[in-house]
Amino acid sequence: MRERQQRAVAELPAELARRVVWWDALPDAFDARVIGNEVLDAMPVQLLVRDAQGWSERGVEVAPDGALRWADRAGASAPRATMAQLPVGSVTEVHRVAQGFIATLGARLRRGVALFIDYGFPAAEYDHAQRVGGTLRCHRAHRAHDDPLWQPGLSDITAHVDFSGVARAARDAGLELLGYTSQARFLLNCGLLDVLGDALRELPGGVAAPSDRAGVQLAAGVQKLVNESEMGELFKVIALGRGVATPLAGFAAGDRSAALA
Repeated sequence: MRERQQRAVAELPAELARRVVWWDALPDAFDARVIGNEVLDAMPVQLLVRDAQGWSERGVEVAPDGALRWADRAGASAPRATMAQLPVGSVTEVHRVAQGFIATLGARLRRGVALFIDYGFPAAEYDHAQRVGGTLRCHRAHRAHDDPLWQPGLSDITAHVDFSGVARAARDAGLELLGYTSQARFLLNCGLLDVLGDALRELPGGVAAPSDRAGVQLAAGVQKLVNESEMGELFKVIALGRGVATPLAGFAAGDRSAALA
């Protein structure tokens, strides 16, 4: 991955390329603007399954025939109060690694903002009584499936983000919740339509030629980003920070921070 990134960076103008560095770990203390796009959803999760006796942690064991199979271990705790909404037979995820990452970020960020864009829900939606199968999904060759034991190691495994847990971990680490909203609202607040208009005017024929292929592609791209039936509502944006006095424009309207309480 780093080699691919380095090749891409090498194509940037020299004054930009020389400013790009790779960190293997966060510095002990730093000031920064952090942007994480689909980072939290890729972090490992614990699977919990509910039976008549309570919650069990779902693990993996090797069957006599050498295949992998699920092995549940009873006695797990439910870290979210909203998990009580889930009926017997439900499976859900616990995001301790992602929350630990936020705690580390909070311990080391002296001043700045961390902006995370990802798909997920507040806890009350995450643990909706109808979401009995959890959110863990696997992706391989642009196709999705829900069996992480099938051809292990060949699929990317993701889970929707529990944004209430992210906000709680941030507060516990001394960070301030600066905003939380949908991707659509965030981008519109940041002037996405103005950016689109400027881009269309720069095309041959300008905005007066809506049938132009390039113009149609630009408009379709924006539509995908903000349409509620595509990425606009499923993806959320959360901002955490320390020492930031100016409100962030992306949350000027439609801030849903109260939903994470």
